[in-house]
Parts: sequence; C-alpha cells; structure tokens
Amino acid sequence: MENKLKEFRKKFHWSQEELANKLEVSRQSIISIEKGKYTPSLLLAFKIASTFDVKIEDVFIPNNEGRI
Repeated sequence: MENKLKEFRKKFHWSQEELANKLEVSRQSIISIEKGKYTPSLLLAFKIASTFDVKIEDVFIPNNEGRI
C-alpha cells in the first residue's frame, strides 16, 4: 500500500514527532508508515485521515497486490 502521509504532514508543517504525538504513536511508527514498511491498522488509518480532515483514500492508496 502506498501513502501520502509525508505530503500531508509537510503540508501542515508538522514534524514526524508532532504528528506522532497527535496520533499517540511512536515517531518510529510514522517513519515506518511514510517509508511504506508498515501498514497501519484500520483504526490508526481512520485517526490519520481524521487528523488531516480527509478521507482514508486521500492518504492511503491500495496497490493491486492481494486483489481477488
């Protein structure tokens, strides 16, 4: 899954640490999500989208892997 987390974070002028604090996760979690090494839970994805006042699909873009 691809994501635009870094782009949204920069648009709001937030550091990784600031976003992590807002989401109540570690800075390492933000780094891993931005690098595409970690896919957040559905709950965290909703929380991220809500923080930026956008839809989940505005931040997270599914790829074709795993499609039936």
